[in-house]
Amino acid sequence: MTPPALLAHDLVRFLGGRPVLDGVSLTASPGHRIGLIGENGVGKSTLLRVLAGVDEPDAGSVTRPGDLGFLHQEMPFDAASTIAAVLDEALREAREELAELDRLGEELARVPEDDPGHQELLDTYGKRLEQAQDREYWDADRRAALVLDGLGLAAVGHDRTLGSLSGGQRGRLALAALLVRRPSAILLDEPTNHLDDGAAAFLEEQVRSLPGTAVVASHDRAFLDAVCTDVIDLDPAVDGPVRYGGNYSSYLSEKRAERERWQRRYTEEQQELDALRESAGVSAHRVAPDRGRTDNEKMGYGHRAGRVQNQISRRVRNATRRLEELERSQVPEPPHPLRFAAGDLAARAEEGPHPLVAMKDVRVPKRLALKDLEVSATDRLLVTGGNGAGKSTLLAVLAGRLRVAEGEVSRRRRLSVGLLTQDTVFDRPERTVRDTYESSLGPARAEKVPLGSLGLMHEADLAKPVGQLSVGQRRRLALALLVARPPQLLLLDEPTNHLSPRLCDELEEALGTGPGAIVVASHDRWLRRRWRGREVQLP
Repeated sequence: MTPPALLAHDLVRFLGGRPVLDGVSLTASPGHRIGLIGENGVGKSTLLRVLAGVDEPDAGSVTRPGDLGFLHQEMPFDAASTIAAVLDEALREAREELAELDRLGEELARVPEDDPGHQELLDTYGKRLEQAQDREYWDADRRAALVLDGLGLAAVGHDRTLGSLSGGQRGRLALAALLVRRPSAILLDEPTNHLDDGAAAFLEEQVRSLPGTAVVASHDRAFLDAVCTDVIDLDPAVDGPVRYGGNYSSYLSEKRAERERWQRRYTEEQQELDALRESAGVSAHRVAPDRGRTDNEKMGYGHRAGRVQNQISRRVRNATRRLEELERSQVPEPPHPLRFAAGDLAARAEEGPHPLVAMKDVRVPKRLALKDLEVSATDRLLVTGGNGAGKSTLLAVLAGRLRVAEGEVSRRRRLSVGLLTQDTVFDRPERTVRDTYESSLGPARAEKVPLGSLGLMHEADLAKPVGQLSVGQRRRLALALLVARPPQLLLLDEPTNHLSPRLCDELEEALGTGPGAIVVASHDRWLRRRWRGREVQLP
């Protein structure tokens, strides 16, 4: 039995008077796994909520399967509910369907084949049986155990209440309940949050094996690359959102080519418009009739001048007509994407026999234990490890913000250090973005390196109080402050968190160049796979 498709037609959705979705259409057929790509705020989560029926569109329509599953809807339980109750609800449909199959089988055994109702009963049984096989109902209990193990929840007691779980555990339980159900259409919003490498790889395998369709909004480029059969870019484009066939790698190639075509088309049209404006503005007196007559031309000059005048008038009329047509239908200039446009991320430090920072036999109780580490003047160092391994603690020690209980830490004198933390807080939340930038750097530096030149903040956001910024926008501002005055040692804690995939790509390119030292702590699988510097893995 083929699962039904998920269809959306010409969706419009306003939030705060601003159109977040404007004429978005989508067809998600069984077997297709669609990734939603775009800058923060372009409407990825809004689109998922409209598709799920959580929010109603202001215009347009959605046709969805009756059993559609949405990650944010999978936990309709209070804090006192147990894990067992969540799993029972996830397994309820499978158990009810199997009980109904047993009932139909028993009834079939009682009804003679020549009975008028036998064929209808047989058809009903056949449809139910096919659905049970497609949805793997007989395997549901074993699948539940497998999913809990794959998402790192096998050791958590089923009698535990939801209120006793961490935020990450609750998120993984919601995801587990959805995977156990195996709905014919699944909507996932940032599903790899709180997942380690093994759990993320397990999720990829589970999503690829689903018989229906999946629509996913994610900043996890490795996940998008492993799962997606299609990618929809919600960023501005000539004809609205664009759908690309293939995974994230294919999207990157196609996106670059599409942008180049758009820019080339715009440039060619602007050149044609300039030429037409000049042609349309040409006056007859600037052409042949104005030049002096030669003796040989005196007899036919009037006739020749009239003919030339007609030709000029015709050319001017044609140019004017073409100009009007082109001005009505011209391609708009490609919007300048929010891209990372900084120069060197870190400043040059004097090369010498001693490293910028050296650590030996360092211990921070219950947070970090490291035998030795040196960071040279041009180092590119990636720090990896599981949650709680001490990545953020190590960066804080390198920055001099955290004292160690044991061991030695030596730093080069007058070393400038910059640290991007995971939690960005500004002391004056009422200050605007522009004022915060200028007051932090000083007027002279802020004028030399304008915030808009870095490509990290939208112009429309510069007048907002920093207290009204999203988490991702606050991190962008903090990163801008660091790279506007590059330190000799730049420390970045999970720098790709809350950044769009394309901005992450741009940032990664910048990390590999420049004169100073950069240390990055990251769980980002895409970044780690492509890292070309040193790596330290914390146990």
